[in-house]
Amino acid sequence: MKKKLPVGIDGFEKIRTNDFYYVDKTMFIAELLHNWGEVNLFTRPRRFGKSLNMSMLKCFFEIGSDKRLFDGLRITREKELCEQYMGRFPVISITLKGIDGRNYQEAYTALRRMIGREASRFSFLSESPKLLPGEKELYYGLTRVKDGVFTMPDEILVDSIHTLSELLSKHYEKKVILLIDEYDVPLEKAFQHGYYEEMLSLIRSLFGNALKTNAFLYFAVLTGCLRISRESVFTGLNNLNVMTITDVYFNKAFGFTESDVEKLLADYGLAHAREAMRDWYNGYEFGKMPIYCPWDVIKYTQALLKDKHAEPENYWANTSGNALVRRFIGKADRQTRSEIECLIAGECITKPLKQELTYNELDSSIDNLWSVLFTTGYLTRKEEVHGKSWNLAIPNQEIRELFIRQIQEWFKEEIRTDTQKLENFCEAFPAGDAHSIESLLNEYLWKSISIRDTAVKKNMKENFYHGILLGLLQYESNWEIESNAEAGEGYSDISIKTQNRVGIVIEIKYAEDGNLQAYCAAALAQIDEKQYDEALRRDGMKKIMKCGIAFYKKDCKVMIG
Repeated sequence: MKKKLPVGIDGFEKIRTNDFYYVDKTMFIAELLHNWGEVNLFTRPRRFGKSLNMSMLKCFFEIGSDKRLFDGLRITREKELCEQYMGRFPVISITLKGIDGRNYQEAYTALRRMIGREASRFSFLSESPKLLPGEKELYYGLTRVKDGVFTMPDEILVDSIHTLSELLSKHYEKKVILLIDEYDVPLEKAFQHGYYEEMLSLIRSLFGNALKTNAFLYFAVLTGCLRISRESVFTGLNNLNVMTITDVYFNKAFGFTESDVEKLLADYGLAHAREAMRDWYNGYEFGKMPIYCPWDVIKYTQALLKDKHAEPENYWANTSGNALVRRFIGKADRQTRSEIECLIAGECITKPLKQELTYNELDSSIDNLWSVLFTTGYLTRKEEVHGKSWNLAIPNQEIRELFIRQIQEWFKEEIRTDTQKLENFCEAFPAGDAHSIESLLNEYLWKSISIRDTAVKKNMKENFYHGILLGLLQYESNWEIESNAEAGEGYSDISIKTQNRVGIVIEIKYAEDGNLQAYCAAALAQIDEKQYDEALRRDGMKKIMKCGIAFYKKDCKVMIG
């Protein structure tokens, strides 16, 4: 019987005790122990297995953990390491991924609750014979609860991780391993909601006490999406060992390799989906190693088990915050839009990369936002050009579709601000004013992004322009608009019924050779041949307008039949 797929499960113990499929990443432990610094920071995009690896580290190192969890896994071949490190250390394990809030106080409360909950795991400290009464009182402060809510005093919070490590170290007479998952999330959320400086000050103090002046620390591992500059968060921390996505060390530890995916597909009898899996979810590069997004691979595998002919879908974008992409698109000027068109077309752009940033720097230069898109997984590097400049590209079909969809959304928001032009545009359809439709539509196209690569499938291009046109027409809230509606002997692209009983049928074509006139004529001929107007007549429309629209890059042609 095949193992269950661990969809959305990032707990190592849960996966191993409930017979879920596990892609063995335990050699990350050995690599860490052979190459560790006192404080180790791993930056990887969201959904690449950071939390699961941190859970695995906790299960491996923590005193009292179940060693059977690692039975049959690769790390057990490292017998000396296992003997020396497995189950030998007190471990503090916290995740900051849930530290969010509309204001600083909400986020502060969430942080206090999270640390208090972790401290409460060690309830035996309140009775430990190795702690002095004053030290036990400190523990009570860490875990103080009122009405079911952790109420750690403010003066204790900034020292809380250091205090907990001191108490654990004295109880066990062993130094502590500290795991902090998604360390940068509170800063990202604070930046979005407008309390960045307050949160930065808190995180700097919390980390400084826990990592810089902590004599009870054996080593620490942190994960995050961005590498926040040392000056802003890790001030004075000289023992920081940073592994970004460009480093060759640990390049197999996060994400799925080609062999991981091939084995998974073979184990589930889905080898036929290898090419689709590669086109849609591969293309990332960690330290020169091609990498798949694990979340996508597992979700698509799940879909294939239900239907072996299932088409790939966009899974990653639905789970990862895309606020940075929206921010990026909102700042796009004409040159940036042209560069985005190159990316969507499968081409590369050359940009300098800066992997160490502060959130306050993001808006200072568009180049900083290119760097953020790279570190967060929306772009991947192809080759170094000179210095710190790289050729960047969209990694796969999934992210390409995300770019297109987000651009369409941005475009809709942008054009809705010019209500008079939208009103004129919509009024031109029932009036049969092809010149006004064409003029206004061309103006909008020059402000937007086009899909211009001949390698992109024709229907994908037509869908792109289809989406733009629908976004414009939906300004008319009193119209009944149907997209791809069944009509006559097929499906019309857009069908409209106005309150004045004017029916409008629109057929869209992409002019591969640039002959807009010919493709417009073909669109009108298809409307007549397929009798797309019959459904509108049956629904009582007294007047029918037939409209053929052809697009080519940033130009269009409109004909009324």
